Amino acid sequence: MKKLIVASVALAAIVAAPAFAGDDMAGMNMSKPSASKTSSNTALTDAEVRKVDAATGMVTLKHGALENVGMPPMTMAFKAKDAAMVKQVHEGDKVKVRVENVNGTLTIVKLEKQS
Repeated sequence: MKKLIVASVALAAIVAAPAFAGDDMAGMNMSKPSASKTSSNTALTDAEVRKVDAATGMVTLKHGALENVGMPPMTMAFKAKDAAMVKQVHEGDKVKVRVENVNGTLTIVKLEKQS
């Protein structure tokens, strides 16, 4: 009985494969994403650096709403993606940031110092 089930599943996969193997992408939407969707996915948020801890790679920010991670404006410490980010900012600096959930940790993935 087990061999019959395995054989049936294998046969079904072989029969169904040509339906998925073609180059016809008629059902796919291949247009570029809209500008509003793209900008919301890569938007930067205004923030002020409150503390920099180079030893731990953490930057404390007083930030606006982080829409992409569902966080309201607040002051919070975030892990920086790399040490260069931590070295380029000092307490009191105005910055624009992109924070994302990286493996369960809210992480600054982009940081631009404002003049």
